[in-house]
Amino acid sequence: MFGKKEVLELEQNKYRIEAEDYLNKPEKTEGLLNKAIKKANQRKGNLGEAWEKLQLLVEMIKAYSKGDYKNISNATILTCIGAVLYFISPIDLVPDFIVGLGIMDDAAVIGYTINKLGTEIEEFKKWKKSSQVANENPFD
Repeated sequence: MFGKKEVLELEQNKYRIEAEDYLNKPEKTEGLLNKAIKKANQRKGNLGEAWEKLQLLVEMIKAYSKGDYKNISNATILTCIGAVLYFISPIDLVPDFIVGLGIMDDAAVIGYTINKLGTEIEEFKKWKKSSQVANENPFD
């Protein structure tokens, strides 16, 4: 039987394949990030700790897509894009229309992604602190 980690990995991997369609396509990626920002702002109160983690994923994808930050592997950026695709999808493990529960699986996938990519996330945070470009908050 599958544990929580395995279920999250399976769900995230479904979207990694779709994520390849966004790699190196800044206009398409920007549209995806705008959808994620809109949904995140609408559900900010329900996301809890995942709110800040989602912001970090969006900032990293945006910096990569614009060419400002390239110190990241393709596998990692695809994982990040996959997590954002999962987040914006209305039909996933727990559909968003189930009030109170629909956002919980999204938050779990976001948290799982951040934890899974620990070292590269930390490197991005260091770069972000030292970069004026990265200090723009797309959620404002």
